[in-house]
Amino acid sequence: MNGLKKDIVRMQDLAGDAFAATGRLAALTDGTSPEKLQKALEETSGAFERSVLELRRLCEKHSPGVGGYGKRPVLPRMETAGFVERFGYGWLHIQLNTLLPHCRYQTPEWLSDTIRCLLDEYEAGGSELPVFQDAMLVIDEYCGVDGRHIFDQDNKGWKAVSNAIKGRLVPDDDQFSLALALLSEKSELNVCHITLLDRFDAADFFATRSGDYAVPGFYEGGWAR
Repeated sequence: MNGLKKDIVRMQDLAGDAFAATGRLAALTDGTSPEKLQKALEETSGAFERSVLELRRLCEKHSPGVGGYGKRPVLPRMETAGFVERFGYGWLHIQLNTLLPHCRYQTPEWLSDTIRCLLDEYEAGGSELPVFQDAMLVIDEYCGVDGRHIFDQDNKGWKAVSNAIKGRLVPDDDQFSLALALLSEKSELNVCHITLLDRFDAADFFATRSGDYAVPGFYEGGWAR
């Protein structure tokens, strides 16, 4: 079985798994306990979220474009969407274990929702989220040519990131409240680093990224830890 056919079968399996999750949920609608219902709802949501992320990776893998067909390995099915942490001078770092999606016509709501969920989990763990009045948002993609078939920054779904943090980490996402930097680095990994910092720390951030000096916890080689 060739790679494309195998991955299409995998896509069908993913869709079937997500549909099966709704079937298990439907079986609990009559007289089940709130605890079991809550667990089933979360499992159903998780099944769809994992399926969507892997489906997107599989589609990206086989999308024709510069560099030909993708040859990068697909992340394990149960790999988490990412995580949130703070490092350096109080900068907030969000790692997404996927690349920014294609976005030519509308902002990808699933990405905004994923980021919001990661922030919720961070707070639920007892950590406090910072609020920046005058901020810089740095979106830094690590990927290889074979794993990426969209290179124009204006065709990437970066607006979903600013939408997710607006009113929560920054008061607004207008040009006077939030500066934006879209960066990329060639890497065998396929991961997106999102860093939010005070605009006045921009020089320190770029000096750190270039390796001039280290900031404790700063991501290295595409991974923060």
